[in-house]
Amino acid sequence: MADQNVQRLRRLDCCAVSDALDKLKLGGVVSGLPQRSGERRIAGRAITVKLGTGVAPPGPPVHLGCTAIEQANADNVIVVEQRSGVEAGCWGGLLSLAAKVREVAGVVADGHVRDIDEAIGYELPVFSRATTARTARGRVVEKGTNVPVQIGEVRVEAGDYVVADNSAVIFIRAADIDAVLETAEMIVAREAAMAKAILAGTPVGKVMGGNYEHMLA
Repeated sequence: MADQNVQRLRRLDCCAVSDALDKLKLGGVVSGLPQRSGERRIAGRAITVKLGTGVAPPGPPVHLGCTAIEQANADNVIVVEQRSGVEAGCWGGLLSLAAKVREVAGVVADGHVRDIDEAIGYELPVFSRATTARTARGRVVEKGTNVPVQIGEVRVEAGDYVVADNSAVIFIRAADIDAVLETAEMIVAREAAMAKAILAGTPVGKVMGGNYEHMLA
């Protein structure tokens, strides 16, 4: 069954969600992760992947990202941490294809992604810190799936909510989602009424002077 909170979150842009977080005195906004492929806003529950240098955990070899993709569906966003300082792809073309087949909502990577042209061809939304042609092989390994990761200044847990568009990437703790959705929806409704007033000819200064400045109080 589809997550109704994800459905509601998909209808909200990141600026409205950011304003809701401000009103509730919560963090979660990450800037500097532009959309590299895909043309739509994404929202979903986080499946996290942590990468780093050194030796992979014990057990059979697992290519980075595969476990996350195999667990994911259309209500998931795969969130990758690759903050090792090594320029190496933390996501690539075959992973993009596999994610597309699984109907994954999208990918957010604090690190470099490669094969971005393939992701564009698949119309898979990918947000990342940078791009590269350098392979992960011999450079970084997967340290864990569904473990806590650091994206920008935000700690992200598996199951947290994610929304991303051309303004920002935002993470919302599962415990906060109800309050954030209700507040963001209220803000959107107020701004829609203000837009209607502007279209009706009300001077923008009058519309925004009191209503907008005190909306988050």
